[in-house]
Amino acid sequence: MRPSIFFRIAAVLLLIFAALHTIGFRQVDPAWGVDAVVRSMQSTHFKIMGSNRTYWDLFGGFGLLVSVFLVFAAVLAWQLASLPRQTWVFMSGTAWALVICFAVVTILCFRYAFILPTVFSFLILLCFTAAAVLAAKQT
Repeated sequence: MRPSIFFRIAAVLLLIFAALHTIGFRQVDPAWGVDAVVRSMQSTHFKIMGSNRTYWDLFGGFGLLVSVFLVFAAVLAWQLASLPRQTWVFMSGTAWALVICFAVVTILCFRYAFILPTVFSFLILLCFTAAAVLAAKQT
């Protein structure tokens, strides 16, 4: 099997992950009973490095930042899938960096998030690991 298949699967999973994250990370269900917390985050203003922000601003900004990096990882994975076989000698470090990155992302999702992002992260980790192993065998 070729590493490109696993890089492409990872790219598609990353795009789905990014879309779901972007749509859902600021959703608040009243049943959670966190309305007061959200209102407090939205109304607590503070000055930071010359800007007036709320905790909700920071939460939203960092959430969107995560989405941007997920899309970037998808683009990178797609481009890695397109590399010719002889290029793998030079790109194996990048492939293994993605493995390490998503191992850490999976652990963080397991520790701080919930099942859906953990499953996506783990599946992406499996794809990147398979791609890196297969690419190493082909060089």
